[in-house]
Amino acid sequence: MNKPSIPKGTRDFSPVEMAKRNYIFNTIREVYALYGFQQIETPAMETLQTLMGKYGEEGDKLLFKILNSGDCLAKVSDEELMARNPLHLSARMCEKGLRYDLTVPFARYVVMHREELQLPFRRYQIQPVWRADRPQKGRYREFYQCDADIVGSDSLLNEVELMQIVDTVFQRFGIRVQIKINNRKILTGIAEVIGAADKIVNITVAIDKLDKIGIDNVNEELRNDGLSEEQIAKLQPIIMLSGTNDEKLDTIAKVLEHSEIGLKGVEETRYILNALKAPLSMLCSQIDFDLTLARGLNYYTGAIFEVKALDVQIGSITGGGRYDNLTGIFGMPGLSGVGISFGADRIYDVLNTLDLYPETVLTSTQLLFINFGEAETAYIMPLAAQARKAGIATEIYPDAVKMKKQMSYANAKGIPFVALAGENEMSNRQVTLKNMQTGEQQLVGIDNLVKALLS
Repeated sequence: MNKPSIPKGTRDFSPVEMAKRNYIFNTIREVYALYGFQQIETPAMETLQTLMGKYGEEGDKLLFKILNSGDCLAKVSDEELMARNPLHLSARMCEKGLRYDLTVPFARYVVMHREELQLPFRRYQIQPVWRADRPQKGRYREFYQCDADIVGSDSLLNEVELMQIVDTVFQRFGIRVQIKINNRKILTGIAEVIGAADKIVNITVAIDKLDKIGIDNVNEELRNDGLSEEQIAKLQPIIMLSGTNDEKLDTIAKVLEHSEIGLKGVEETRYILNALKAPLSMLCSQIDFDLTLARGLNYYTGAIFEVKALDVQIGSITGGGRYDNLTGIFGMPGLSGVGISFGADRIYDVLNTLDLYPETVLTSTQLLFINFGEAETAYIMPLAAQARKAGIATEIYPDAVKMKKQMSYANAKGIPFVALAGENEMSNRQVTLKNMQTGEQQLVGIDNLVKALLS
């Protein structure tokens, strides 16, 4: 008989893994709440009308589409089937798809519930998303995103607060990170001043490889992408950008002196970086203005962010940016927003690699009562209830089996305390409390059990 399996790029999570994941979600949730964000949820599936065309051609290919229920071929002719055009067929056979991210469903939510929302609306959302991607290390087909967005405000104070949230979350995790920041307007300005507005993606992709392949190979790649020698010459001070954040911004401002949109991007970036230097908002994390950062060119219009772990080789663990008209795709133009998304699965891998989970996270049961039989069970049940009422996670071993087996169970689960009550203890209204880490045992009166455990 074939063993059961799960789809590639998906995972089962054990109780220990779930404890770790919940630590991640709860930490992020607590920090979002500290900044006044409210939680929403949206359905796992959306109409394809909502999803298609929002992530670019590549994104459309990575959408998991859901076959119409019933006879999904009812509207498909034999000619269409014989043509074997997958995109055309999926359009005829599928009306729904699994969500690809949380941002587009959020935009749809805002448009649908506009009358009920108090603007600016600060929402967070922690739910799984699905992408028909090629599974590899740190990249899954089903994974969680932990998003926070502010819509209905153009203020750059929102960007500053999102950077503070990122910094606070990673401080709590104990992960050293580098926050990279850029601005879509700067990228647009660069393409504008060198006369290659249509080549902005090629330019950023080539610049991004500078560390790996060197300046000569970057320039060669730009030639292959169709840029002229004059355009490549104009790009040199941009490609070789170095120095402090302020120095880099000064250099880029000179390059973009004739681009209104480019200078606006420089001004916005300078404001955010200066605000984060202020004594009370100062970040513990390193923040770098990085011109090669060019994430999500389809809907970002202003500041863009990306976070890398400094001590583990893994892709971006958080990202986000400003979008000026995301709700415009659903018929509500002019509503600006800015957001971030924590990659919970990659953060999980980083915390595992660096072994940064607090010990308390991995301990579920704190107290186990040994089961010696019916009379003893009747004696310990009120004590277990008392412990639980005091917030102590408590189990009673369900079967009156050999004590060695019950102790092995406590050890295997890492339960720190075991309570035993036999005839002697029962006649003296006591229990024997054993510390499983030190091996120490003490007799405790039943009225003092909770006090002994809490101390």
